[in-house]
Amino acid sequence: MSDNRNTILAVVLSGLVLLGWQYFFNIPQMEKQRAAQQAQQQAAKQQAETQTPGAAQPSATPASPGAPGAAPASPQPAAAPTVSREAALAAGPRIKVETPRLSGSIALKGARIDDLSLTQYRETVDPKSPPIELFSPSGSARPYYAEFGWVGAAGASVKLPDHNTVWEQEGTGALTPATPITLKWDNGEGLTFRRQITVDDRFLFTVKDDVTNTGGAPVTLYPFALISRHGTPHVEGYYILHEGLIGYLGDQGLQEYSYSKIDEAKSVGFKATNGWLGITDKYWASALLPDTSAQLQARFSANKVGNVTTYQTDYLEDARTVPIGGTVTANARLFAGAKEARVVGINFPFAGLGGYDRQLGLNHFDLLIDWGWFYFITKPMFLALDFFFHLVGNFGVAILLVTVLVKLLFLPLANKSYASMAKMKAIQPQLAALKERHPDDKVKQQQEMMEIYRKEKINPVAGCLPILLQIPVFFSLYKVLFVTIEMRHAPFFGWIHDLSAPDPTNIFNLFGLIPYDPTAIPVLGHYLVLGAWPLVMGFTMWFQMKLNPQPPDPTQQMIFAWMPVIFTFMLAHFPAGLVIYWAWNNTLSVAQQAFIMQRNGVKVELLDNLRSTFSKKKKTT
Repeated sequence: MSDNRNTILAVVLSGLVLLGWQYFFNIPQMEKQRAAQQAQQQAAKQQAETQTPGAAQPSATPASPGAPGAAPASPQPAAAPTVSREAALAAGPRIKVETPRLSGSIALKGARIDDLSLTQYRETVDPKSPPIELFSPSGSARPYYAEFGWVGAAGASVKLPDHNTVWEQEGTGALTPATPITLKWDNGEGLTFRRQITVDDRFLFTVKDDVTNTGGAPVTLYPFALISRHGTPHVEGYYILHEGLIGYLGDQGLQEYSYSKIDEAKSVGFKATNGWLGITDKYWASALLPDTSAQLQARFSANKVGNVTTYQTDYLEDARTVPIGGTVTANARLFAGAKEARVVGINFPFAGLGGYDRQLGLNHFDLLIDWGWFYFITKPMFLALDFFFHLVGNFGVAILLVTVLVKLLFLPLANKSYASMAKMKAIQPQLAALKERHPDDKVKQQQEMMEIYRKEKINPVAGCLPILLQIPVFFSLYKVLFVTIEMRHAPFFGWIHDLSAPDPTNIFNLFGLIPYDPTAIPVLGHYLVLGAWPLVMGFTMWFQMKLNPQPPDPTQQMIFAWMPVIFTFMLAHFPAGLVIYWAWNNTLSVAQQAFIMQRNGVKVELLDNLRSTFSKKKKTT
């Protein structure tokens, strides 16, 4: 029964891992390849259109701002020639943005926040590589920006600032955490618009809009804010990670629309209080954070003009009437930066991190980071890793310490399981004798077997628990390594410079001694990935299996013999931090199981199994 149970468990676990690998790796890889082919075809088509004389040049017009309930769409002619980012930035006057974490500028034309780079994050592990570019201006290849303003009442003909309006700066100087800026524009018809923009030392912009009416009649206006992104960005394509439009909109809760989903829906509206909305990538995001008491008419939309799709999240607040001689104010906030847990915040009982979520009293802003359905596991896993990281200064060491902590937490249960396994091994002679006494009476065998279990106080399924306990820990650590920016480019020791990426070494080119990339081989190259740490993990798994006696059935022997090999090749594609965890966990499990077996008077089969394994190989040769 014990052998059958172990066989079934091994087959089930292997099947689950293989299915998971297919679901989370193979399918997304095929989707990314298909998307890349489509992008190449699209680019070729665009190039052909732009090079063909007389080709149609469609233009986009903004949605009418006269109808309250919809913020204006940001126009971007689909066939307008693009220029370099530097040329687009030089096309008009700008105000510099200088903070410890951000650099960029604000365009006076349109008063858009459309040029931001994250100075503390680089494109690669090389510290000299370019910083991450978040926002880009119109006219560049990938416009991405935030815009704020006012919409007039239906049928009104009030002259309002728009994306073509050139504002004036009151005073001089750059926007820094210590020096806000003020912009001004007069419509020449009695309305004066002032905008004060402040920024903190992290990633939060605060926008205060004032409208003063010196005209002869009251004016009704609706404040709006939007984030616009032109062109479909590259996404990771994994099902465990959301990338696209996101928001938490009052009682309607978390709303997530991928780019393909909003392409189909075109436009989705929400009416909510206490909400926020924006666009998220894997590690970076931009989000509109209105006052928590504001009544919002929010919207996700996708607008295709020619060959360019523009994605937009926006909201419109309730009307504000500006009396004669009076002033009204609208407040808005923009998050634009890295999704750091300590900055965004984490909600979790008796723990957690405040960040903007608590500081601004936002509604589940921590869900900007995709903690997943099993947040009750992934959040504490991250909090533990973050605690040990700030204690020791290395996320790899933090993973090792958290593994020890998890082992200690489950120590009583694991000890009980290993003790039960040890007792199972001790009664194997009794079970063998039982089968000899009743070779043809299965019912009698089962009855007497259960009596032995009861007498010896053995739980026959207890041996499964140590393996089953690893599954939620493994998944939560994988999720944390995959989605949190803190793990991005986090080094360990030696050749591991990024715990969130696979081991860069490969045994198939002798770990770099042969100047050739085996993954470039057609068809087979994808499978020729096997780094040093996956090999260490496979060896520890094989070592752990040798701790137990060989199953008598040849089929079972074959399954257990091939499991370490299968897992080694499969985990070679996983983040290095996850492989290091698995290897370290196997090592601790071997020591723990050997100690408990010895304490229960059961022979540790390790040396005998190793000796028999190599002696068999020697005989066969």
